[in-house]
Amino acid sequence: MTTPNFTVPQPLQPQHSGGSDKSHRSATSGHQAPILSRRSSVINAQIDTNTIGTPDPQEGRPRMHKRSLTGNYYPNGSDPAQSTWPIGDEKTWKDALAADEEKDTDTVTRHVVHHVSTTLARQAFNLDDAGAYRACAFSVRDELIRRWNATTSYHTAKAPKRAYYLSLEFLMGRSLDNAVLNLGMKDMVAQAMGRLGFSFEDLLDEERDAGLGNGGLGRLAACYMDSSATLNLPVFGYGLRYDYGIFKQLIDENGKQLEAPDSWLQEGSPWEIERPDIAYKVRFFGNVEWNDGKAYWWGGQEVIAKAYDVPIPGWKTKNINNLRLWSAKPIGGFDLQASYCSFNAGDYEKAVAASQSAETITRVLYPNDNTYQGKELRLKQQYFWCSASLQDIIRRFKKLDLPMTSLPDFVAIQLNDTHPTIAMPELQRVLVDEEEMEFEQAWEIVCKVFSYTNHTVLPEALETWPVPLFQSLLPRHLSIIYDINSRFLHDVSQRFPGERERIRRMSLIEESEPKRVRMALLACMSHKVNGVAELHSGLVKSVLFKDQVEFYGPDKFMNVTNGITPRRFVHQANPELSNLITQCIGTEDWLKDLSLLKKFEPFAQNPQVRKSFQAIKERNKLRLAEIVENELGIVLDPTAMFTVQAKRIHEYKRQSLNILGCIHRYLKIKQTPKAERRNICPHVAFFAGKSAPGYYIAKTMIQLINNVARVVNEDPEVGDLFKIVFIPDYSVSIAELLMASRKPAADVSVQISTAGTEASGTGNMKLAVSGALLLGTVDGANVEIAEEAGEEQCFLFGYLAEDVDEVRYQNQFNPSPIEQRSQACANAIQAVRSGMFGSGDYNPFLDTITEHGDYWLVSNDFDSYLEAERLCDEMFMKNHAEWIVKSMLTTSRMGKFSSDRAVAQYAEEIWNIEPEPVPEK
Repeated sequence: MTTPNFTVPQPLQPQHSGGSDKSHRSATSGHQAPILSRRSSVINAQIDTNTIGTPDPQEGRPRMHKRSLTGNYYPNGSDPAQSTWPIGDEKTWKDALAADEEKDTDTVTRHVVHHVSTTLARQAFNLDDAGAYRACAFSVRDELIRRWNATTSYHTAKAPKRAYYLSLEFLMGRSLDNAVLNLGMKDMVAQAMGRLGFSFEDLLDEERDAGLGNGGLGRLAACYMDSSATLNLPVFGYGLRYDYGIFKQLIDENGKQLEAPDSWLQEGSPWEIERPDIAYKVRFFGNVEWNDGKAYWWGGQEVIAKAYDVPIPGWKTKNINNLRLWSAKPIGGFDLQASYCSFNAGDYEKAVAASQSAETITRVLYPNDNTYQGKELRLKQQYFWCSASLQDIIRRFKKLDLPMTSLPDFVAIQLNDTHPTIAMPELQRVLVDEEEMEFEQAWEIVCKVFSYTNHTVLPEALETWPVPLFQSLLPRHLSIIYDINSRFLHDVSQRFPGERERIRRMSLIEESEPKRVRMALLACMSHKVNGVAELHSGLVKSVLFKDQVEFYGPDKFMNVTNGITPRRFVHQANPELSNLITQCIGTEDWLKDLSLLKKFEPFAQNPQVRKSFQAIKERNKLRLAEIVENELGIVLDPTAMFTVQAKRIHEYKRQSLNILGCIHRYLKIKQTPKAERRNICPHVAFFAGKSAPGYYIAKTMIQLINNVARVVNEDPEVGDLFKIVFIPDYSVSIAELLMASRKPAADVSVQISTAGTEASGTGNMKLAVSGALLLGTVDGANVEIAEEAGEEQCFLFGYLAEDVDEVRYQNQFNPSPIEQRSQACANAIQAVRSGMFGSGDYNPFLDTITEHGDYWLVSNDFDSYLEAERLCDEMFMKNHAEWIVKSMLTTSRMGKFSSDRAVAQYAEEIWNIEPEPVPEK
């Protein structure tokens, strides 16, 4: 790889002229005037304790953020060449900036050593791999920041329309390898670390996954941030900086999931930039008073949202986008309003408790919401994040000195699922209460600014909040939602007179006990609503939001099929496959235009290329087998078929079908005479995934998987014919081992959700692009993968989405014995009940299949699933040459599933933004 030619970023110029009153006074008076430290406790004003926690009416919105370090630094216009140098000697500054660039291996080495000795305060004598990783990461981050400053300054000067991506999860994975690849620095950095005595590959394993997400939602958001930067689109991400992330999954001696804190920030993160200059107040609870028709929200609890920035590099571009994460902090060390009386009364524990209450907001991702306190904390998280993000967006917009009516021309906000929907009434509150805009005009602006991505077809999964909770925590927002609902239902009644049931269905307020706010219906009032796969988007329009489609019209609802970034999920650490593709098609441009993979298809008929492709897969499987043996003590046959189901544990994803199928396979092996067992395809079933802490059925499934694995793996009669592996603490890095990068090892992609329940999925795409054949239902993006790859490359089974409701009805109201639905399934369940796999209480889980209507159609699809597995086994074992051809064809036909394609569609059809590449000079 050639050394990249970095351009010196344009100098950063503050908005002042270079002088200040302080420096002027010093020059004229001959001495420095005494100035109080910012941290000084000396004050000359008295405090009225009755005003603590209430805003000063003279101030209006408090401006916590005075000036961003990434703002507009060109005081004389947008052309930096026309700006005067702000301070000091210009040549000295520019020479120092140029000397600081990482141009070659020597300069990278010097930067790493500099960080070892200064940032880490270490020496060569006491530097281990962990320290070397951090020094290396800081050195790479230096280059990210240079380009990030150049990007931010250029976009500020150009003032394009920007898109803002609000996601409660950003599952970034490890950053070092991704950063050096995108910056074009990998060879240079690897050589530098080699000179210093460290293996770059070893250092990659020192990095911890950032605890900022849980599953596909967060991984999709991370891919979209990568693609936005690669496409030079001005996109800004907003999320939360969780102290502990989701949780660290442990498995106890009984096979049960245990949850432990994921202390991913224990040693800090070298990839984030703390921004003490960017902080906003966020209010909860309190009272709403009306005066002359204006609402005034005051009192309650206030916390500070403090910003941490994570630069996101694009592939082969100077553009670096930004992910801003908010951390909750108390005001002034502890919440003064809540603690003032307690502190002065000597109740210090109560005073500190208020501080802890503020910091709890960003302590963990998805706190358990089985209790009222858990629900309150979740809603607090969502409002805290949305309020801080909107304050930041509005602050940036106001630099343009344009009326608020121009907001939709410069701002597009994408809601990634329903979690950030509270941002819509929050923006309405700001426009009406603070900007004094008329309600109808403000709401028109809000609807133009926002768009909504739906990620579920399960009505019960759509987010709703109890009205009493909303009334307590966000009283002003509830009144705004009621006003929006009143106007909306009036319009509905005009369009559909007399249809009271329709009005009930479309109301933002569910008339239950207690009443609930329907966030998804509120999100549907936005500019555009999109699903994430063709099948899913069709169900969104025909089932989930049918009333909304009839009211708004079909043009508001569209499809944007999910995608993945090929840089991380092919190129980054499955370099052998990436290099093979590049050598065959003669260019690495496919990493930015995945449709070029189609040129790899003819090479499936080339014996030498097939042999190379197969050898890469075999080496990857061998490496995974070694890791499993070293970490879990399970010895695997690397020539066996590796099947992978790695995803969140949930009934609709049907790990239940997979493990019952594994039990059937085990029983069948035991029943087969030894002489005939050589005709059985050796098989390794990989499971990985976490259950929500309060999801009892899902946690029972994890226990069953682990206990079945223990029995199967220890049975000498079965030997290498069959193994089951549950890999704990599923993360992006684990996913990379199993399915997508860092040498993917899967032969078969198991995607077996009940038809019509999976919105899209991205794991299916990651596995397919690396050549894993699809074993799945006709659901989510499986449909489009089969269309692109060709159904002859896939093993599809099960009822179709249009048949599921009828089958469920029959299961519920005209049930037949499970033996009639599937004798094989009944036998597997009976084996569990018999105690063959331990004495765990599996009956509540098994009863959902046998006694309670089998809502997810496990027994109904079971025999079809076994037949698909049989065909899969037969081809893998008896016609492996054809298997390799199908694998290569699958890889070559996955060009549609790039996140670059998806983001480009968002930019053109929803956000209406244009690329803004930073010029080289």
